Amino acid sequence: MSDHYHLTDIETRELVPGHHGRFIHSEHTTHVYWTISEGAKLPEHSHPHEQIVNMLEGTYELVVGGEKHVLNAGEVLVIPGGVPHSGTAHADCRILDVFSPVRE
Repeated sequence: MSDHYHLTDIETRELVPGHHGRFIHSEHTTHVYWTISEGAKLPEHSHPHEQIVNMLEGTYELVVGGEKHVLNAGEVLVIPGGVPHSGTAHADCRILDVFSPVRE
């Protein structure tokens, strides 16, 4: 059995100002399709989930465990579970985050 989604049919949620996400949950992962406004900031936080950041458009700066990463379209960053991280959008962005295990 398979599930089929169209992103425009999924309700957008703004979890922090300027970060609008569409969430898809599978048995083992959560995929979040983000649209992020230039200048939006993600406060430092951590979670037990591994996070794979897939840059689709724009420029986004992530600080992971004190190390700065400036990501552009086509780049991927893996954030281990439990590591504190924060972010800032230097341009309007589209990002696909994949979390494992499934986010609540």
